[in-house]
Amino acid sequence: MIQSVKEKIILGIDPGTTVMGYGLLRIINNKPEMMVMGIIDLRKFKDHYLKLKHIHERILSIVDSYNPDELAIEAPFFGKNVQSMLKLGRAQGVAMSAALMRDIPITEYAPLKIKMAITGNGQASKEQVSDMLQRILRIPKEDMPLFMDATDGLAAAYCHFLQAGRPALEKGYNSWKDFIAKNPNRIK
Repeated sequence: MIQSVKEKIILGIDPGTTVMGYGLLRIINNKPEMMVMGIIDLRKFKDHYLKLKHIHERILSIVDSYNPDELAIEAPFFGKNVQSMLKLGRAQGVAMSAALMRDIPITEYAPLKIKMAITGNGQASKEQVSDMLQRILRIPKEDMPLFMDATDGLAAAYCHFLQAGRPALEKGYNSWKDFIAKNPNRIK
């Protein structure tokens, strides 16, 4: 049985050092609806430390404005450029720190897991994720953002919503194979 939550707000973040995306989902009676999505534009800051300061201030402002109950954030993935990964990890850490200042629990999701949850394909493009979210959440075309970092932030929030509502996770199943093994009489 899926546990129904009366109302919950999930903040999703797609970390970045040039553009950071965010999206907020309101869950009412286990039905998600988009509240807002947007970006934190960091392109005007040349100094990396000023970018981090701006991320911290904006995330605190978003948290204080919308009072999310939980934060879902995309985990950095290992790339070829170690310096870029280090900067991305710092940006993610600063965003997490801002949420933690308001006692918001945090869950990290690998990019592959987010894409898989939204589209069924872990290799999906940003466009495919954006298009699927638009359909699932019935977002009018005119409300779709120019930067897909915003829809990536919303995707993290939606992935978290899906993970929290999976009865398999609540019962301790790791996969469909595990579910079948533990419930042989339910399979016909």
